[in-house]
Formats: sequence, C-alpha cells, structure tokens
Amino acid sequence: MSPSQDAVQPTETEDKAQEQAPPPPKPDKLDMRGFIPGYVRCGGTKELGEVTSHNIRLLKRLNQVIFPVSYNDKFYKDVLEAGELAKLAYYNDIVVGAVCCRVDTSDPTQRRLYIMTLGCLGAYRRLGIGTIMLDHVLKYVQRDGNFDSIFLHVQVNNDVAIEFYKKFGFEVIETKKHYYKRIEPADAHVLQKTLRPKIPSTQQNGVVERSRS
Repeated sequence: MSPSQDAVQPTETEDKAQEQAPPPPKPDKLDMRGFIPGYVRCGGTKELGEVTSHNIRLLKRLNQVIFPVSYNDKFYKDVLEAGELAKLAYYNDIVVGAVCCRVDTSDPTQRRLYIMTLGCLGAYRRLGIGTIMLDHVLKYVQRDGNFDSIFLHVQVNNDVAIEFYKKFGFEVIETKKHYYKRIEPADAHVLQKTLRPKIPSTQQNGVVERSRS
C-alpha cells in the first residue's frame, strides 16, 4: 500500500509471490486497488512471521506483484536487520503480504517510524490481513513508548489505501509533488499518525532539549 522513496523503477511482472502448495486460480489482475470477490474463502488462519535470509526471496516477489515500483538491494539488506519491524503475512501457511518499517532519523527533534511498505496480494484483501500487519506496527510503537509519530507515503490516486489508514487515525499532512519516478501519478500523500504532539525545541548551551508533560 505504501511504496517508499527507496524505490528505483516500476515493474510489470505479475508472478505469484509464493510457490507453496497449489495456488488458487489466478485473478485477471493483481493491483493495489482491486479485489476480486469470492476468490478466497474467509475464515482461514492468519498470522505473521519473521523475514529471514531463507524467505527474503518471497518478499521480493511479493513486492514485485503488489507495488508499481521495485526496491534496491539495500532495501532488502536493511529489512533483514529490521527484526520486529519487518514481517511476512501468512494466510493458511501461504505468504500473501508483508510489512516493512524503519526508524526515521531525518528530524533530530522527532523519533518517527516510517512504514516503507505494507501490502497484500489483491485476492487476499478484505480478509483482515492488512489490519493484522498495521496492528503489529501500532503495538510495536506502543510497547516502545518513545515514538512521536508513524508516517508513510501513498500514491495520490490510491483511495483504498488512504481510507484504510484513516481508519487507524492517520491523516494527510502533506502532498509531495513528483515523489515517484517513472510512474503516474507521480505525486504522493504523506500520511501520519501523531502519537504525541510536537513540542518546539529550545536551545540551551548548544544542545537541543525537549520538555514533555
């Protein structure tokens, strides 16, 4: 749902993201806005699992199918070191989605979590898998207790993703023009969930300090 700026170029492959067991019939199209009703039965087992060097290939294929951009080697190297910030989503033991995050350090006065990617194969949407992945992220920052906000980029025409995040308290705070390269529309909304309000910093003895209630 949220391709990041780490992306380098679009991809057109529509290969399946896993090779376990016989896959269900292929839908006519897999994209981020579409869902084919009746394609997958509800009530299956849904769970999250670790991303490891043994299954990173599945994450790469997932991203190729789900997102209109591709990710460089550094992205996957960082994911392998992300621990709880990167998870594969399973439906009946089949990999169908993934979420990958990192701690953003671009603002020294704020500790923010950036959702690099969160997505699910089109045929498995509306089964609560996206909610499970985002809930994992929200619980992570809650346990940590030291994040100011969570944010991500979403293509401006991805209304389904925007509405999904708004249900969890995210809001559009900015629109970045020409954020994506070689895909249209190239603009991206920045969605953010504020966990604690930003407090103006004060400069004392050359050190930036923040006070919190």
